[in-house]
Amino acid sequence: MLTLLIIVIVLALAFDVINGFHDAANSIATVVSTKVLSPVVAVMWAAFFNVLAYFIFDLKVANTVAKTVESGSITLHVILAGVIAAIIWNLITWWLGIPSSSSHTLIGGFAGAAVAHTGTFAVVNESIIFKTIGFIFLAPLIGMAIGYVVQVLILWVFRRIKPQKAHKVFRRTQLVTSALLSLGHGGSDSQKVVGIISAAMLVYMSYLQTKGIDIPAWAHVHETINEAGKVQFNVPEWIPMSCYAAIGCGTLMGGWRIIKTMGTKITKVTPMEGVAAELSGSITLFGVAQGLGVPVSTTHTIAGSIMGVGMTKRLSAVRWGVATNLLFAWIVTIPASMIMAAIVYYITTLLGMV
Repeated sequence: MLTLLIIVIVLALAFDVINGFHDAANSIATVVSTKVLSPVVAVMWAAFFNVLAYFIFDLKVANTVAKTVESGSITLHVILAGVIAAIIWNLITWWLGIPSSSSHTLIGGFAGAAVAHTGTFAVVNESIIFKTIGFIFLAPLIGMAIGYVVQVLILWVFRRIKPQKAHKVFRRTQLVTSALLSLGHGGSDSQKVVGIISAAMLVYMSYLQTKGIDIPAWAHVHETINEAGKVQFNVPEWIPMSCYAAIGCGTLMGGWRIIKTMGTKITKVTPMEGVAAELSGSITLFGVAQGLGVPVSTTHTIAGSIMGVGMTKRLSAVRWGVATNLLFAWIVTIPASMIMAAIVYYITTLLGMV
């Protein structure tokens, strides 16, 4: 059991690393495409703030992800299959340059493996899945609306400023807004893996209790009722610390294929528009992920924000064909991850790997 737990944790952290370089584009695409920072410096900048988010964000999203499946249906085998499927899907979409959601990949994998294990969809927490699916559409729309409004406000405030002076101001300001977006990315996406590892720890704790073995401090995860009356996890510090460090390392590796899609293919972005897009994405991430605890996709959020900013020039400035292709990929992610996780679960079972 301990060996399987270690394998699950290692693979979960590997997924976090992949998440980092898969989603690096979310944080740095605009700051690179506007040439405010070089790609190397940009990933270092983003990685630093990914890790810094550890000291700012609580574990609301982690609590949500851990409850995607009914606790009685969770086994280490289920978690293992879900994580493996999520890794495979993330690598496929990264190779193809598709900015799919790592968040939805992990949730879909977790749910699909649980359904394969129990043979019923009843084990899936419908409220969490439907809320997550809902924000596939809401997140980019919210980002788009905020991006449009922020860009209009910026244009109005700087209407009497010389373009050259405004350009210099926004090149500096974009460092701040890209840092905010990286904080939101780290704080939101790292927690999904915190939730998965916490679920694995609960399974391991249950196993130790049935064997009459004392639970070591490093494995002790417990649930408490917060001030709002909701159940939340309290986890050993090594879990979130390792998850934030892993996503930071992944961001350092970059994701150049997706950066091209996010930074240039949706619409051409100037430093001023980069500031508006990053600020809008940050507002959406902080509000939805931390305010509501919804595992919203940073990919969807920043893509919508970039579209909203592009719309202030003219509707044709946004390449809607690219946007449509992205939406299709987003919709497919959860069911594709579920199917892949079910296949992985059946294969590992047949081969007696667990």
